[in-house]
This record gives sequence, C-alpha cells and structure tokens, in this order.
Amino acid sequence: MYEGHTIGVVVPAYNEEGFVGDVLDSLPDFVDRVYVVDDASTDGTWDEIRAHAAIERAPRAGESDDTDGQVVAIQHEVNRGAGAAIKTGYLAAREDQTDITVTIDADGQMDPGMMTRFLDPIVAGDADYAKGNRLSNPEFRHEMPRFRLLGNWMLTWLTRIASGYWDVTDPQNGYTAISLPALEAIDLEGMYEYYGYCNDILVKLNVAGMRVADVDMPATYGDEESSIEYNDYIPKVSLMLLRNFLWRLGSRYRTHPLGIAYLVGIVSGVVGIALGVRAAGATLTGSESDDGRKSLTSLVVGVVGIIVGVVLDRRENT
Repeated sequence: MYEGHTIGVVVPAYNEEGFVGDVLDSLPDFVDRVYVVDDASTDGTWDEIRAHAAIERAPRAGESDDTDGQVVAIQHEVNRGAGAAIKTGYLAAREDQTDITVTIDADGQMDPGMMTRFLDPIVAGDADYAKGNRLSNPEFRHEMPRFRLLGNWMLTWLTRIASGYWDVTDPQNGYTAISLPALEAIDLEGMYEYYGYCNDILVKLNVAGMRVADVDMPATYGDEESSIEYNDYIPKVSLMLLRNFLWRLGSRYRTHPLGIAYLVGIVSGVVGIALGVRAAGATLTGSESDDGRKSLTSLVVGVVGIIVGVVLDRRENT
C-alpha cells in the first residue's frame, strides 16, 4: 500500500526468460498485487513466472481467488499481443478493485525505483493516468536509437491529434499508472490488443474526461530484443489512430464547432484531392476542365478547416 492506496502492477511478458524474474524481484515493497501475464511465450518465461508466483489462475482475468498471494500468474493460451496482455492484467486489477494499477515491462528497461513518480500525481488528485516520457529531456533521450526516436516523434503528433492530449509526448511508453475510476470509465474490454494499446487508451481516456500527466524518465536499452515489426506496426497503429480520432470527434464533438471544423476540413481535403486527380487525368488526355481550380479551392478550405479544428481542439483540451 502507498499513501493509503492499494497498488497493483501489471507485467506483460512474451519471451522474457532471464528478465522477468529479475523485474519481479525488484518491485517495491509497497506493491500489494502483481499480475504477471505470459502471452503464450515459447521460451522459459512461464516457468520463471511460476517460480515467483504464490498463486496461479486461468487466462480469464475476471476470475477471483481465495488467497492473499502477491504474485498472480496468468497465461494466455495463444499469443494475442502486448495490448491483450495489458488488458488481461487490467481486468484482473479492476476485478480486485485495486486503487492504482501500474504497468511495467518484463524486459528490465524500466526502473521500478521510479514507480512513486507515477503514483504521486494520482495520489495527489492531479491526474487519473500517468505515463512515462523519454523525449522531453535531451539527457534522457540520447540513448534511444535514431529510428525509434524519429518514429516516436511521428507517433507523438499523430496521437496528439487523435487523442486531444496536445501536451502528451512519447505515447509509446509502457511505464504507466492508472486510477481505478479511470480504469472503470474506459471501454477496457474494447482495448486495442496490438502494440498501439498505449495510443488507444489515451483516446479512450480523453473521451471519458480523464486527466493525463507525463513523467520524465530515461530511455534505457540493454540485451533485450524488441519483437515489434515496424513495417507492420506503423500502418496498423496509424489506421487505428485515424479510427479513434473520428470516434473521439463523434463521441464528444458531433455538433460542436470543433467537430464541424474538422469535418469540413477533412471532407474538403478529400474532395480537393479527388478533383486534383481528375484534373491531372484531363490534362493528360488534352481535355478541357476547371477541376484544377476547384481542387485548389477545396484544398485551401480543407487546410483552413483543419487548422481551425486544431486551434479549437487545443483550446478545448488544455
């Protein structure tokens, strides 16, 4: 227990033999319950988890238990993705009515000694969700590989637009803490199960009216290997963010000037592009057409509409 709050920790693990046990051993003493979720690993991860677990339970996180063991071992029968492992742990923590639930990776990149920095904003009532940020401090981000840094900045801006949290940075960070009211307010069952779960949950939190805080932390890389396939990851997450952006607008701003501005901007932009393509086709065939002028007009309206939408969005969510 920390400052009168029960603390749970979700540790998703996939092929983390040699790492997950050390992570479990290093968790602070104030942690009340640890939900270790093995996402159908093919190495010795599950055996390592079981060696640390006081109890085991089935993959369905809604099941209750009659013991007071600190470590709860949960195993997926098939590999479902990082987001699914987090969701399974969240469901278990919600079922146990844990006051604050932390997520920390099983690869040893995240320092459990920093956990109080994530808990404090929630304990103080200043935030409902706290997440790590490796990008705000140049001293912290210098260890991050360049391709990851570039991808993170790109996804930062896409997530800001999709979620409405315009000051959030490093949305891919998996070191987080969430309050029980926030966990109960979002559609946990519908949580994205791929690596973009970090981005997805931010959109869900915004729609639920929750407050988010960034926590500065260093970027640390060791001997662990990432299982992310970026040629598959980026298109999937980008498409998910587009769907979530449209869902957020429909849920919160359907008749709001913000939503109308975005809608006008998007529709005009699409029409402008379509007219531009048709104008290019007419030019190639030597046909006469004023689609070029119409395309330019539509594109200008589209850009203005989106800019107005962004300005109103920032004002509404600051």
